[in-house]
Amino acid sequence: MAAMTTERPLLSAAQRGEYHERGFLVVPAVFSPAETSEVSDEAQRLLRRTDLIDTRNLRCRWQPRCTGEDLASSGCSSECLFETFDSVIDLAPSCARLARHPRLLALLAELYGEPARLFKDKLIFKPPGAKGYDLHQDYIAWPNFPRSLVTAAVAIDPCDKGNGCTVAYSGYHKRGLLTPEDGDHHPLPDGTVDEATAFPLELRPGDVAFFGCFTPHRSAPNTSERWRRLLYLSDNAESDGGDRREQHDGEFLPWLRKKYAEYGKTDVYFA
Repeated sequence: MAAMTTERPLLSAAQRGEYHERGFLVVPAVFSPAETSEVSDEAQRLLRRTDLIDTRNLRCRWQPRCTGEDLASSGCSSECLFETFDSVIDLAPSCARLARHPRLLALLAELYGEPARLFKDKLIFKPPGAKGYDLHQDYIAWPNFPRSLVTAAVAIDPCDKGNGCTVAYSGYHKRGLLTPEDGDHHPLPDGTVDEATAFPLELRPGDVAFFGCFTPHRSAPNTSERWRRLLYLSDNAESDGGDRREQHDGEFLPWLRKKYAEYGKTDVYFA
């Protein structure tokens, strides 16, 4: 399927209504196979960056490995898998092109009703066995964290239940933040959402799932033998602080250093 163009309205009134009502929207074929393949190749090259992939590097994220036996016992092993570059576009020109692609910015402008500004980015690899993420919302009550934040999750690989696709919960974004606004990040307690409202964001390469920072979501472990790579691009509305990217870095990295120090890890750096 060819990627959509920006020469016509990209979203129907029904799609815009669905996003605002449910808190998320899947838009198919935003990017072409050629564009997605270029990012896929770049992601493979990044995995060879042994100069960067280090447990002390604040850019890198790690997840416990979960095997079938681990899942049967409701746990995961102590082995950690490299999973994420946060941020990534300064390392990856193809990812940077998608982050600021006119097609993506046009879609975000239609959802916002105004221009979007890139706030943060990360590349999540989610290799086979990676744990996934507990139920949470993306908003954190920091002075410069935009309440208008919308994440565009760009699928590099097919994303489905087998490899731990993101699952969003419809309608809860209307309730705002469901955890304390204390400047920390909290998982949502069991029972916060009705599982009947769950919607798996199953994607093909080039598809994009949009969801706001108050939309509860989670992802299960990757129990397949396939990778589930997603480029996460998060923007804010122009009227909600304009370009906040540098301000965010000034808050996020000190927060990470503090979190690492709580576990006795002080020899950290960002590279």
